[in-house]
Amino acid sequence: MRMTQATLPLVGIPKTNGEANKIDPSDLPVHDWYRFVLSFPPHLVRQYLEKFELGKGSTLLDPFCGTGTTVVECKKRGFDAIGIEALPMPAFASKTKTFWSIDPEQLRRHATSIADRTLEDLQKQGVADDLSLPKSNPATNLRTLPSETLRLLLKDSISPLPLHKALVLLDHIRGGRDNPLKDIELLALAKALVSNIGNLKFGPEVGIGKLKHNSLVVQPWLENVVLMANDLSLLSGTTWPQSTIHKADARDASSVVEPSSVDAVFTSPPYPNEKDYTRTTRLETVILGLASNMDDLRKAKKTLIRSNTRSVYKSDTDDDFVMHNSKIQAIAKEIEKRRIELGKTSGFERLYHRVTKLYFGGMVHHLSALRLVLRPGARLGYVVGDQASYLRVMIRTGQILAELAEQLGYSVESIDLFRTRLATATGEQLREEVLILRWPG
Repeated sequence: MRMTQATLPLVGIPKTNGEANKIDPSDLPVHDWYRFVLSFPPHLVRQYLEKFELGKGSTLLDPFCGTGTTVVECKKRGFDAIGIEALPMPAFASKTKTFWSIDPEQLRRHATSIADRTLEDLQKQGVADDLSLPKSNPATNLRTLPSETLRLLLKDSISPLPLHKALVLLDHIRGGRDNPLKDIELLALAKALVSNIGNLKFGPEVGIGKLKHNSLVVQPWLENVVLMANDLSLLSGTTWPQSTIHKADARDASSVVEPSSVDAVFTSPPYPNEKDYTRTTRLETVILGLASNMDDLRKAKKTLIRSNTRSVYKSDTDDDFVMHNSKIQAIAKEIEKRRIELGKTSGFERLYHRVTKLYFGGMVHHLSALRLVLRPGARLGYVVGDQASYLRVMIRTGQILAELAEQLGYSVESIDLFRTRLATATGEQLREEVLILRWPG
């Protein structure tokens, strides 16, 4: 029987954010090296690895792998995994989090040496990385970033003195030309920048919190490295399955993944809302040198599914994929009608209806191309959420994606409730779901 919106099975009872999305302390090793504030938890991946009944030697793909929750959990559970991520910082994090061939004791010694040399350099400059001491009076001008690079940062996301200290530390991390520990030490700095050094706050959107004119830099970085070394000690002595991370566009998976090589997919694509993922990771992306100017940022944005108006370009054509889909066209028309009725005239608001079409068109583009890399019988899980961000017009993301997937030849097994979220725009509890598909081949 062909499944329609009315007959799609909706499985599960509502769970709140705290109940469903909380990461268990036992899952912190490796996962907590660096992760998005709203990443789905490892236990959700485990649940679907069991549900998919994957055998030994199976390969799982996460085409929107973010900071690597799926690929890390697959590696822990003995499955080969492939991750695709378009943004440079999350792609770097995922690659680093799945490389475990590091001597933990060597890492501790090396990081301690870097910390000592950094503190010595700062002391020579008249800078004390110690909040208990009187305010430092640097003997020389504070270091900063080139003006073109500095403009990429959210204003006040890091204060001048902590930035200076972070740049000095960064020099020492990069000091050795053939430093095999460089990536993991850089990732520890990325986490410290977000958690300790900078002025960011997440709620869930990224913003600027209380300005810290001084903050510790070396100590939180070293603590992060030591925790990573401790995790690596737990992982030593075992032969782990293969993990591969590709910095690529999820709409072109076949360019980096072998044909008919994937047994399962578990992922969470972006949702149609105004969350700009390049802002979420902007501080660490810029300071680690993964983006140096606006052109770098623009190139990264163009490889993303269009899910927010800040990443829409005149040349975009993914909306062509849903040109004849009456439901998506009706939602877009309703959004534009609501905008006109409310007198909303900003450039971003004028794009709400278009980005909705681009989003679903981009997902059709992705699901269409994905068929080339799937083995017959492959099962897929997509964590997606309903949205009302565009002038309170409800978008039932999971149900719409289910219908689009079915039109591409996928079979729809179920839509499982993962949790409910409070919509800030409407005050409603919105469903966040796991859409389960099967590729017949």
